[in-house]
Parts: sequence; structure tokens; C-alpha cells
Amino acid sequence: TAIMILSTNTFNVANPAGGFISEFVPGMEKGNFTQAAVDSFIPGIGGGFVAIALGFFTFTTVLAYAFYTDSNVGYLFRHNSNGSGYKMAITASRIGIVVMVFISTIMSADVVWNFGSAGVGAMAWFNVIVIILLTKPGIATLRDYEAQKKLGVDPVFVPERIGIKGAELWHKIVARTYANELAALKAKDKTMK
Repeated sequence: TAIMILSTNTFNVANPAGGFISEFVPGMEKGNFTQAAVDSFIPGIGGGFVAIALGFFTFTTVLAYAFYTDSNVGYLFRHNSNGSGYKMAITASRIGIVVMVFISTIMSADVVWNFGSAGVGAMAWFNVIVIILLTKPGIATLRDYEAQKKLGVDPVFVPERIGIKGAELWHKIVARTYANELAALKAKDKTMK
């Protein structure tokens, strides 16, 4: 988007003191720069192009957030994923997403963008906290990888080697996909004992 806008000179640079430092498109609001950039290539399709692109971007973003929400609820209810609490939480989160989408259609664009920015900021902070919490298992995984490389085997992740419990699905994946590597690792482990 930025390359389209900058390469077609369809932008204005506002002066904090008032007025403009550069005004390539007089009187145009900042939200219309992309539409004007597309219009400069093929006149008349800028608005439609931006509307269709925003529709796709919005759909995929909402779909991704719904997936993140389902994954997080699944993690929170991992010990009781068949219970009614899990089903109610999933249903509530999905209804919440639909309500948010509806509310965002009747709010001003500035309010929606501000909520979006606050949400992404909150998500970034939660991710930083989780990364800090995952430092110990991450370093243990790296050390296990390096130890397997020193043994001369093709490394395969075995959660129990680093103290992770309850990774049954991972065992199925390893058994199906990395059976040879796992057998080689077990053989090396036996010779080391």
C-alpha cells in the first residue's frame, strides 16, 4: 500500500504546526490515498478495488482471530474439552466476535481503528509475556537439539526429553512422520547409557 501511494504521489504530508509540508492531492483525506493511487493507474476502479481488498482482508483477519480465540479457549479448557463449560466458552467467543463485527459497522472509522490498534497492542503485550514464560522450555529445546546434533542423529523433538508432559498428539505425529529419526535417536540413547 505504501509503495503504491508513494510511487504515485497520492499523499499529503501534514505539518504539525498546521497546513502541509507537501500537498500532492489538495483537499484529500488520508483514508483516500490508496483509492487515489489505484485510480492513477486505472481511472475509476480505485474505490471498488479498495472495497474488495478490504473485504478480503477483513474476512481473513476475522477468521484468523476466531481461530486464535478457539485455540486459546481450547487451551484454557484442555483438561475438560468435552464439558459444557468448553462448549459455552467457544459459543460465547464466537458470538462475541460476531457482535464486535456488527458494532464496528455502525461506529465511525476512527473509533474502529482505535479499538483495533488497542486490541493489537494488547495482543502484542500478551505475546511478549508468553514468550518470556516460554524461555525455559525454548532453551531446553535448543539444548536438546544441539545434543542430538552432537550425537550425529537427525534431530527429532521428543517432549519428554525436556520435561514436557501431555503431548500425546505430538507422539502420533512423530511416530507417523519421523519414525526412522526416532529409532536412530533411541538407538543412540541406548549406546550412551
